[in-house]
Amino acid sequence: MLNVSLRQLRTFASAARHLSFARAADELHLTAPAVSMQIRDLETALGLPVFERGGRTMSLTTTGEYLLVYARRVITTMKEAEDTIARLRGLQAGRITVGMVGTAKYFVPRLLSQFRIDYPGVEMRINIGNRDQLDKQLHERSIDLAIMGRPPRDIDVRAEAFAANPLAVIAASTHRLAGARDVQPSRLDREVFIARETGSGTRSAMEAWFKEMRIAPSLLMEQNSNETIKQAVMANMGLTLLSLHTVGLEVDTGHLAVIDVVGLPLMRAWHVVSISSTSLSPAAEALRHFVLERGEAMLANLFRSAPAGAVT
Repeated sequence: MLNVSLRQLRTFASAARHLSFARAADELHLTAPAVSMQIRDLETALGLPVFERGGRTMSLTTTGEYLLVYARRVITTMKEAEDTIARLRGLQAGRITVGMVGTAKYFVPRLLSQFRIDYPGVEMRINIGNRDQLDKQLHERSIDLAIMGRPPRDIDVRAEAFAANPLAVIAASTHRLAGARDVQPSRLDREVFIARETGSGTRSAMEAWFKEMRIAPSLLMEQNSNETIKQAVMANMGLTLLSLHTVGLEVDTGHLAVIDVVGLPLMRAWHVVSISSTSLSPAAEALRHFVLERGEAMLANLFRSAPAGAVT
């Protein structure tokens, strides 16, 4: 174990989280062969394999499962040490890992770009996943902050709302309901919907709304990509319920339409989330304040056509 490096442990932890060398490479900004080499060197140092490989699938060995527990402890401890040193050094530099749900990718990069203008020495890494994946990453301390809609309930977190997130029913501009006024939710019971995958906050909000309205539209398909869903809706394959922050361009250009459903849009909120028991580094704390102070105004400027609403 004396020959095992921190870099190898970080590479192993990422590969174990994704069960994929290619995804670990994307997260760590490495090539897949470089990840494979790091894992091979780790296994050589241990004298035991940490992954079982079979065709296109990969799983942890018993050794790998035990090592992952200790690897996460080492990585967390080193991150705490870096944060402590950063406090002593002041906010001239630092490293932040930000997790965000897929819907947030339509505005968070611009927010981070503005943050970098004020703090050019801060290095940032972005992880994109659905709500369940971000919950897990917060629990594992692999991200400093998360930008998401519905905060975790089974983890002790500090979740602070910073902007409204309106959800509405979206259709192709040629759909028969496009342009209709005061559409009753009951009319959607006969429609086909295209939904986000299970584990997505948008999917949970849609299912909760269906239940509240006592409707049960058919689900044609589920996708983990807003872009794929939008293309399917534009092809008139069905309706969807999405954040208006994901469809601004397509609505403005006439490719998609927001259906005027009574009681919509659902007004949810965007939250910046961190683990309550962990002290944020100066850089992460600065970003948290930046999001809380400027996030709402920036979203309002980017999505002027989206309905305004109070953050709750």
